[in-house]
Amino acid sequence: MNELFPGPGPGPGPHGRVPRRRLRRLRARTRPRFKGPSFNRVIPNIMTLLGLCAGLTAIRFGIEARFGAAAVSILVAGCIDGLDGRLARLLKASSRFGAEFDSLADFLCFGVAPAIVLYLWSLERWRGFGFIPCLMFAVCMALRLARFNAALESGPAPAAYAYNFFTGVPAPAGAGLALFPLFLGLEAQSMGWPRLLDAVQFPLVSLVVLVGTAVLLVSTLPVWSFKNFKVPAEYVLPMLLGVGGFAAFLVADPWLALAVAGLIYVGMLPFSVRSFRRLKVEAEGEAGEDG
Repeated sequence: MNELFPGPGPGPGPHGRVPRRRLRRLRARTRPRFKGPSFNRVIPNIMTLLGLCAGLTAIRFGIEARFGAAAVSILVAGCIDGLDGRLARLLKASSRFGAEFDSLADFLCFGVAPAIVLYLWSLERWRGFGFIPCLMFAVCMALRLARFNAALESGPAPAAYAYNFFTGVPAPAGAGLALFPLFLGLEAQSMGWPRLLDAVQFPLVSLVVLVGTAVLLVSTLPVWSFKNFKVPAEYVLPMLLGVGGFAAFLVADPWLALAVAGLIYVGMLPFSVRSFRRLKVEAEGEAGEDG
């Protein structure tokens, strides 16, 4: 009978204690916890890394004389740069490491890559003299980024009216302005206009554009940042129609659309300065009345 109907397993020990082996089996297993940031906090840095890879790839495309692909890579880096900071703030993943990494990536993508691509596309004919504007542009880009970082850390808090303005042209916009001759040259090449291609590919054109953009980067010009840009209700529909029309233009003829966008951006700078001065006068008038 005992063999057919075995009793319960071994009970407690001689002193009424449960064996240690059994206690180990009954004890709930705990999940191992790893130290370090969560994956959500790493996503912005991954985005910055992808932008850096896009900038490096643009240099490679320039060396291979694939200038259209090089321009697209720099534009991709610009789009990523516009997203990683906002994503970091949204996920509450802002950090000192992320800010420094983003600044270094911006220098390579928007300071080094456009200068090298333009040198290989146009300025190489002038040899060492053609490299001087490239060096100037890259140095001014580094100075602009350093000034921005220093203002964030130790500079005085900006006035309320100055919050929506950059000091000088931002890095991605500077890269887009510097590539204006390349955009126009790619458009001339696609349309079969050799005279226009020869004209915009002449080294003097790239030199003037690079030097002019470098000056705008390190200038104290107040430039709209569009952070909290408010659109009046009556202009919302026209603005949406304009954005939709430009998107269609960008799909139909991307190089010409990018060149036109550069001209529009430069044309907006005087209006940005006028808006800043008007807001400054209003703020000083209110402060005088309160005093």
